[in-house]
Amino acid sequence: MTRVLLAEDDEAIAEPLARALRREGYEVEVRADGAEALEVALRGVDLVVLDLGLPTMDGLDVCRRLRAAGSTTPVLILTARSDEVDTVVGLDAGADDYVKKPFRLAELLARTRAMLRRGNADPENVPALVIDEESRRVFLRGEELSLTGKEFALLRVLHRDRGKVVSREQLMHEVWDTEWYGSTKTLDVHISVLRRKLGDNDEPRLISTVRGVGFRLDVDE
Repeated sequence: MTRVLLAEDDEAIAEPLARALRREGYEVEVRADGAEALEVALRGVDLVVLDLGLPTMDGLDVCRRLRAAGSTTPVLILTARSDEVDTVVGLDAGADDYVKKPFRLAELLARTRAMLRRGNADPENVPALVIDEESRRVFLRGEELSLTGKEFALLRVLHRDRGKVVSREQLMHEVWDTEWYGSTKTLDVHISVLRRKLGDNDEPRLISTVRGVGFRLDVDE
């Protein structure tokens, strides 16, 4: 049975979320303390759903120590922090994806299913990316990815111009309908999340950064 660690100290969130995960068929272990959550994670689970605001040891430290110990367990962070810089810090700490509170339960469950599928995927397979624009669905190696509207729009633009460098200005204009005036932190956050959802951790990456210009998606036609 798939084992999920839910590290959340708010019972109003932890209890219904644990019930929903169990209905999905997962074995769920709940911890309200960061140090205890790290201990459980190091013993071995298939997925960690991790709140950032934990007592004793916060979620960022849990994630960092988990990665420092060599664990590759997928980590989905829950954050009530609206500042995107905090989200970037969480991803840089080793998290694979994030959901902001308050979240829709259906979205969170879809993210957990997608992360578990990616974790079980055969690493020898060459990634094959398929984007169905009419249904707004994306498939990687035959498995559907759970993307937000902005993530889908960003990947669609990169895929349309695959093999070419797409400037930051163009991405901000097409995806966010805004002009670029210096800061593209929002774009960087979405690129970081897309890379994790694509399993894009090793060189050569599917999404390459062209310093000072923009990004390039390298996939087969």
